[in-house]
Amino acid sequence: MEEKAKIGIIICDRYRRCAGGKCFRSLRNREGAFSRYKNMEVEVVGYTTCEGCPGGNVEYAVEEMKGNGAEAIHLATGLVVGYPPCPHITYFRDFIKTKYGLEVV
Repeated sequence: MEEKAKIGIIICDRYRRCAGGKCFRSLRNREGAFSRYKNMEVEVVGYTTCEGCPGGNVEYAVEEMKGNGAEAIHLATGLVVGYPPCPHITYFRDFIKTKYGLEVV
């Protein structure tokens, strides 16, 4: 049986109307950060925004995603390369790793 990964995706609230086209296309094609799943089945167990600065939804969303089986949380490209870049991304990464023990991509 093919190995299966369960992931969650968090996007910047500035892009809350985004339907996830680039994220889901990259996932489908196993490109960028999703290339790590090249030979795996992937289930997205959650997709949401941070809920705006300073990111209050990160705590609750990740808790729910972990409850749904998430093994990794992907912080979407908009958090990294949006303008301005997210000032809280390092905190999100460290918080998620420490509190939930999940890999952050």
